[in-house]
Amino acid sequence: MVSALTVLFIGCWLAGQSEASRELPEPRPSISASPSGVIVPGAAVTICCQCRCEARRLFLYKDGIQIQELDAAGDGGEFTIPSARREDAGFYHCRSRSRSEPEPHDYLRIVVAELSYPKPSISLSPSRGVTLGRTVTIRCECRCQKATFLMYKLGNLDVRRWFETVGDVAEFTIHNVSRRHTGSYSCQYGTKLDPSVWSHPSDPVELMVAAFVT
Repeated sequence: MVSALTVLFIGCWLAGQSEASRELPEPRPSISASPSGVIVPGAAVTICCQCRCEARRLFLYKDGIQIQELDAAGDGGEFTIPSARREDAGFYHCRSRSRSEPEPHDYLRIVVAELSYPKPSISLSPSRGVTLGRTVTIRCECRCQKATFLMYKLGNLDVRRWFETVGDVAEFTIHNVSRRHTGSYSCQYGTKLDPSVWSHPSDPVELMVAAFVT
C-alpha cells in the first residue's frame, strides 16, 4: 500500500543567525496521472509533474531511471503515453533537478492491465454523510483473495490509495474530514495470481460532507 505523503520541513542553520531565520527547503515536485484508474493496454495516459519552485525544467523518472525532461512553463509539465503497453507499468516520480536532490516524497504507481474481473462493491460508513472533522471509511469488497485494491477520487488526480489484503475487503479511512473530501470515489482490484488482469471500476459512491448531518 502506498503510504500517505509526508512533507518534512528541515531547517538549515545560517552562520550567525537565530533559529527564527531558518531556511525552508525548496518545494519538491508532485505527480499525478489522467485517467486515475487502471490503464487499459492501448489507451492514452498523461503524467503531470507540478512544482511551485524556480525550476525551469522537470525530470520524469520511471522505476528510478530518468526517462524524460519536461518544460516546466507554468509550474508544470506533461508527458503523454499515447498507447500504453504493459512495459509502461511501474513507479513514476518527478524531480526539479536531475541530480543532487533529496529523495522524492511523491510516487505514482501506474498499472496497465486488461479489465476482466467483475467490478467490486463500494460503500461508505457512515452511509448518510459525515460531518466536518469526523471519520469516514470507504469499503471496497470483491469475490477474490489476496487482492490489491486501488481507490481513487473521480475528477481529482491527486487522490489515489492502495491496499493489499489476504482477504476480499479493503477499507480506506479518512480522518478529520473536510469539505475538500466531498466527491465521488471508485475502486478496482487485481490479484497476485495474474497481475495482467484487473477488475472493472466499481460504481461510484458519493461522499457528502456537511457542517452537521440531519
